[in-house]
Amino acid sequence: MTVMEIRTTSYDHPDARKLNDRVQLEYAERYGDPDFTEMDAAQFDPPRGLFLIAYDDGVPVATGGWRRQERNDEGYSDGDAELKRMYVVPEARGRGLARRLLALLEESALRAGRLRMVLETGTKQPEAISLYVSSGYVPAPKFGYYRYEEESRCFAKPLVAPPVSRPAGP
Repeated sequence: MTVMEIRTTSYDHPDARKLNDRVQLEYAERYGDPDFTEMDAAQFDPPRGLFLIAYDDGVPVATGGWRRQERNDEGYSDGDAELKRMYVVPEARGRGLARRLLALLEESALRAGRLRMVLETGTKQPEAISLYVSSGYVPAPKFGYYRYEEESRCFAKPLVAPPVSRPAGP
């Protein structure tokens, strides 16, 4: 039996850099280039963001993070939390890790006062699109570095607190 653990780390943690290198290779295979979006590790430091790594028996196998965005000329809105670097290594896919990370990131962004989670992905990542749509994300106007690219797809989901259950009775 393996031990799965999800840890908060910095975006520039050595394990995060290793997994980022792997996702960049996958982007290059799918699109011909890595992701050129500018990112600063400090953008993922709480409370402005969060970066998570999932470990399987101590081996880093998945990442995901969010960073705060506000209205700007790249098409973001006030209160946005931008999802970045969602990635699961091929050998760990199909076990629900991306869905677990996504839920934790949404909860964190909501607690930090963010109003909606937004993300950009591409048409050559149908499994990512499927995950987001099945998690309640809907197509959104394009934003970010790739907003003018034909293959770019943007999605958004309002961040709302779960309903409070109330005891039944008169």
